[in-house]
Amino acid sequence: MDKQIKYKIRPLEEKDIHDMQNLFHSTVLNINIKDYTKEEVEDWASCGDDIEHWKELLYYNLYVGAFDEHNRLIGFSSMNKNGYLHSMFVHKDWQGKGVATQLLFEVEKIAKQHKVKEITSEVSKTARLFFEHKGYVVECEQKQHANRLKLTNYKMKKVL
Repeated sequence: MDKQIKYKIRPLEEKDIHDMQNLFHSTVLNINIKDYTKEEVEDWASCGDDIEHWKELLYYNLYVGAFDEHNRLIGFSSMNKNGYLHSMFVHKDWQGKGVATQLLFEVEKIAKQHKVKEITSEVSKTARLFFEHKGYVVECEQKQHANRLKLTNYKMKKVL
């Protein structure tokens, strides 16, 4: 991680849900639109509307957030104790600035602390190249339900 901007990283909690929802919604609608249809990103973004679902995600996964110099959430990721990387979202205005790389480093560190040997994830078309550059390999292409629609993504893994 040398020669890279270091963002403030901290665990996320219920008090962060509103900011997480906004970042998720904005990122999906503005960034993922290059790889999915308008209907698909709108359906996907709607998956973030349910507060109870976010609380459940926070309960079962360890979330970390990256913050800018004004303490605004600019990205988040999560890992569970079994090595499943559930989320990686970076604010639309912070793409390509090392946020995802730093978040990935943090969640991989969590996996190692839990003695995980292999990380798995389900990765969007948009994020596939990023993960491939970080040592993840595609196991298969699949269709996963958002709310109403099934969207293409990739089951990926990385051996630690």
